[in-house]
Amino acid sequence: MTQELVTIETDTKLMTIDEFLDWYPDGYGRFELHNGEIIEMQPTGTHERVTSELAAESLIEIRRLKLPYFVARQCVVKPIDSDKSCYIPDVIILDEKALENEPLWKKRSLITKGESARLVIEVVSTNWQDDYLMKLGEYEKMGIPEYWIVDYLGLGGRRYIGNPKQPTISVYQMVDGEYMVRQFRDNEQIESAIFPELNLMAEQIFKIGQ
Repeated sequence: MTQELVTIETDTKLMTIDEFLDWYPDGYGRFELHNGEIIEMQPTGTHERVTSELAAESLIEIRRLKLPYFVARQCVVKPIDSDKSCYIPDVIILDEKALENEPLWKKRSLITKGESARLVIEVVSTNWQDDYLMKLGEYEKMGIPEYWIVDYLGLGGRRYIGNPKQPTISVYQMVDGEYMVRQFRDNEQIESAIFPELNLMAEQIFKIGQ
Protein backbone atom coordinates (compact mmCIF):
# COMPACT_ATOMS: atom_id res chain seq x y z
CA MET A 1 0.00 0.00 0.00
CA THR A 2 1.02 3.63 -0.22
CA GLN A 3 3.37 4.63 2.55
CA GLU A 4 4.65 7.88 3.96
CA LEU A 5 7.50 8.65 6.36
CA VAL A 6 6.19 10.25 9.53
CA THR A 7 8.33 12.89 11.23
CA ILE A 8 8.16 12.93 15.01
CA GLU A 9 9.04 16.45 16.07
CA THR A 10 9.59 15.65 19.73
CA ASP A 11 12.20 12.97 19.15
CA THR A 12 14.07 12.28 15.93
CA LYS A 13 16.15 9.32 17.11
CA LEU A 14 15.49 5.87 15.68
CA MET A 15 12.85 4.02 17.66
CA THR A 16 12.93 0.54 19.13
CA ILE A 17 9.88 -1.70 18.86
CA ASP A 18 8.92 -1.04 22.50
CA GLU A 19 9.13 2.72 21.97
CA PHE A 20 7.11 2.43 18.77
CA LEU A 21 4.34 0.42 20.44
CA ASP A 22 4.21 2.90 23.33
CA TRP A 23 3.94 5.73 20.79
CA TYR A 24 1.35 4.03 18.55
CA PRO A 25 -1.83 6.15 18.52
CA ASP A 26 -4.80 4.18 19.79
CA GLY A 27 -7.49 3.81 17.15
CA TYR A 28 -5.88 6.15 14.64
CA GLY A 29 -4.05 5.27 11.45
CA ARG A 30 -1.88 2.31 10.58
CA PHE A 31 1.87 2.34 11.01
CA GLU A 32 4.91 0.07 10.74
CA LEU A 33 8.47 0.44 11.98
CA HIS A 34 11.20 0.05 9.35
CA ASN A 35 14.76 0.20 10.67
CA GLY A 36 13.77 2.55 13.48
CA GLU A 37 11.66 4.89 11.31
CA ILE A 38 7.89 5.11 11.55
CA ILE A 39 6.11 4.47 8.26
CA GLU A 40 2.48 5.51 7.88
CA MET A 41 0.51 3.08 5.75
CA GLN A 42 -2.19 4.81 3.71
CA PRO A 43 -4.33 2.15 1.99
CA THR A 44 -6.66 3.04 -0.86
CA GLY A 45 -10.30 2.07 -0.74
CA THR A 46 -9.72 -0.62 -3.36
CA HIS A 47 -6.82 -2.03 -1.36
CA GLU A 48 -9.07 -2.30 1.68
CA ARG A 49 -11.78 -4.01 -0.35
CA VAL A 50 -9.33 -6.65 -1.62
CA THR A 51 -7.91 -7.17 1.87
CA SER A 52 -11.39 -7.56 3.34
CA GLU A 53 -12.30 -10.21 0.76
CA LEU A 54 -9.16 -12.22 1.48
CA ALA A 55 -9.80 -12.06 5.23
CA ALA A 56 -13.40 -13.17 4.69
CA GLU A 57 -12.38 -16.12 2.49
CA SER A 58 -9.84 -17.16 5.12
CA LEU A 59 -12.43 -17.02 7.89
CA ILE A 60 -14.85 -19.12 5.85
CA GLU A 61 -12.21 -21.84 5.40
CA ILE A 62 -11.21 -21.76 9.06
CA ARG A 63 -14.81 -22.30 10.15
CA ARG A 64 -15.61 -24.86 7.46
CA LEU A 65 -12.56 -26.98 8.31
CA LYS A 66 -12.89 -26.29 12.07
CA LEU A 67 -9.25 -25.24 12.33
CA PRO A 68 -7.80 -23.85 15.60
CA TYR A 69 -6.89 -20.60 13.83
CA PHE A 70 -8.26 -17.08 13.65
CA VAL A 71 -7.86 -13.97 11.51
CA ALA A 72 -6.13 -11.28 13.58
CA ARG A 73 -7.37 -7.74 13.03
CA GLN A 74 -4.06 -6.12 13.87
CA CYS A 75 -1.06 -8.28 14.73
CA VAL A 76 2.50 -6.97 15.03
CA VAL A 77 5.19 -9.22 13.55
CA LYS A 78 8.75 -8.81 14.85
CA PRO A 79 11.48 -9.98 12.45
CA ILE A 80 14.39 -12.08 13.63
CA ASP A 81 17.52 -10.20 14.77
CA SER A 82 15.92 -6.76 14.87
CA ASP A 83 14.51 -4.59 17.63
CA LYS A 84 13.93 -1.63 15.30
CA SER A 85 11.51 -3.12 12.78
CA CYS A 86 8.03 -4.60 12.96
CA TYR A 87 5.26 -5.17 10.44
CA ILE A 88 1.47 -5.33 10.51
CA PRO A 89 0.36 -7.68 7.69
CA ASP A 90 -2.75 -6.96 5.65
CA VAL A 91 -4.08 -10.40 6.62
CA ILE A 92 -2.56 -12.81 9.13
CA ILE A 93 -3.89 -16.20 10.26
CA LEU A 94 -2.73 -17.13 13.75
CA ASP A 95 -2.56 -20.50 15.48
CA GLU A 96 -4.33 -20.27 18.85
CA LYS A 97 -2.24 -23.02 20.45
CA ALA A 98 1.10 -21.65 19.25
CA LEU A 99 0.33 -18.27 20.79
CA GLU A 100 0.76 -19.83 24.22
CA ASN A 101 4.52 -19.66 23.57
CA GLU A 102 4.49 -15.99 22.56
CA PRO A 103 5.60 -13.95 25.60
CA LEU A 104 4.32 -10.60 24.30
CA TRP A 105 1.09 -11.67 22.63
CA LYS A 106 -1.32 -10.85 25.43
CA LYS A 107 0.33 -7.53 26.26
CA ARG A 108 1.30 -6.25 22.80
CA SER A 109 -0.48 -8.43 20.19
CA LEU A 110 3.06 -9.13 18.97
CA ILE A 111 4.51 -12.38 17.63
CA THR A 112 8.16 -13.35 17.31
CA LYS A 113 7.90 -16.99 16.22
CA GLY A 114 7.10 -18.16 12.71
CA GLU A 115 5.00 -21.08 13.94
CA SER A 116 2.52 -18.66 15.50
CA ALA A 117 1.36 -17.60 12.02
CA ARG A 118 -0.07 -20.11 9.58
CA LEU A 119 -0.50 -17.66 6.71
CA VAL A 120 0.47 -14.05 5.99
CA ILE A 121 -1.02 -12.09 3.09
CA GLU A 122 0.32 -8.76 1.82
CA VAL A 123 -1.71 -6.83 -0.77
CA VAL A 124 0.58 -4.86 -3.05
CA SER A 125 0.28 -1.14 -3.74
CA THR A 126 2.94 1.43 -4.55
CA ASN A 127 5.46 0.06 -2.02
CA TRP A 128 5.81 -3.29 -3.83
CA GLN A 129 9.51 -3.54 -2.94
CA ASP A 130 8.60 -3.99 0.73
CA ASP A 131 6.44 -7.03 -0.03
CA TYR A 132 8.69 -8.71 -2.61
CA LEU A 133 12.05 -7.88 -1.04
CA MET A 134 12.02 -6.94 2.64
CA LYS A 135 9.02 -8.82 3.99
CA LEU A 136 9.53 -11.89 1.82
CA GLY A 137 13.02 -12.33 3.26
CA GLU A 138 11.98 -11.66 6.84
CA TYR A 139 8.96 -13.99 6.77
CA GLU A 140 11.13 -16.71 5.26
CA LYS A 141 13.77 -16.33 8.01
CA MET A 142 11.03 -16.53 10.64
CA GLY A 143 9.77 -19.77 9.11
CA ILE A 144 6.21 -18.62 8.46
CA PRO A 145 4.86 -21.59 6.48
CA GLU A 146 2.86 -19.72 3.85
CA TYR A 147 3.03 -16.18 2.45
CA TRP A 148 0.86 -14.68 -0.29
CA ILE A 149 1.72 -11.57 -2.27
CA VAL A 150 -1.50 -10.37 -3.90
CA ASP A 151 -0.47 -8.03 -6.70
CA TYR A 152 -3.89 -7.21 -8.16
CA LEU A 153 -2.56 -4.25 -10.18
CA GLY A 154 0.57 -5.97 -11.49
CA LEU A 155 2.89 -3.42 -9.88
CA GLY A 156 5.77 -5.70 -8.85
CA GLY A 157 9.12 -5.85 -10.58
CA ARG A 158 9.36 -7.87 -13.79
CA ARG A 159 11.80 -10.27 -12.15
CA TYR A 160 8.97 -11.22 -9.78
CA ILE A 161 5.84 -11.24 -11.95
CA GLY A 162 7.25 -11.50 -15.47
CA ASN A 163 7.21 -9.33 -18.57
CA PRO A 164 4.77 -7.95 -19.54
CA LYS A 165 3.52 -7.26 -16.07
CA GLN A 166 0.10 -8.59 -15.17
CA PRO A 167 -1.97 -9.14 -12.01
CA THR A 168 -0.43 -12.04 -10.11
CA ILE A 169 -0.91 -13.86 -6.83
CA SER A 170 2.39 -15.35 -5.65
CA VAL A 171 2.01 -18.12 -3.06
CA TYR A 172 5.24 -18.87 -1.20
CA GLN A 173 5.33 -22.10 0.80
CA MET A 174 8.07 -23.31 3.11
CA VAL A 175 9.94 -26.35 1.79
CA ASP A 176 13.07 -27.57 3.63
CA GLY A 177 13.62 -24.21 5.26
CA GLU A 178 13.12 -21.98 2.22
CA TYR A 179 10.26 -20.55 0.24
CA MET A 180 9.18 -22.08 -3.04
CA VAL A 181 6.76 -20.04 -5.10
CA ARG A 182 3.80 -20.77 -7.36
CA GLN A 183 2.00 -18.01 -9.19
CA PHE A 184 -1.66 -17.74 -10.16
CA ARG A 185 -3.27 -15.52 -12.77
CA ASP A 186 -6.55 -15.17 -14.68
CA ASN A 187 -8.94 -18.06 -13.94
CA GLU A 188 -6.36 -20.27 -12.23
CA GLN A 189 -7.44 -21.70 -8.90
CA ILE A 190 -5.25 -20.60 -5.99
CA GLU A 191 -3.60 -23.55 -4.25
CA SER A 192 -2.88 -23.25 -0.55
CA ALA A 193 -1.36 -25.70 1.91
CA ILE A 194 -3.21 -24.21 4.87
CA PHE A 195 -6.54 -24.29 3.02
CA PRO A 196 -6.29 -27.39 0.79
CA GLU A 197 -9.96 -27.24 -0.24
CA LEU A 198 -9.93 -23.53 -1.10
CA ASN A 199 -12.17 -22.76 -4.09
CA LEU A 200 -10.94 -19.32 -5.12
CA MET A 201 -9.80 -18.13 -8.53
CA ALA A 202 -7.19 -15.41 -8.96
CA GLU A 203 -9.56 -13.51 -11.24
CA GLN A 204 -12.15 -13.27 -8.45
CA ILE A 205 -9.69 -11.19 -6.44
CA PHE A 206 -8.52 -9.15 -9.40
CA LYS A 207 -12.08 -8.14 -10.32
CA ILE A 208 -12.53 -6.65 -6.85
CA GLY A 209 -9.44 -4.51 -7.45
CA GLN A 210 -10.59 -3.11 -10.79
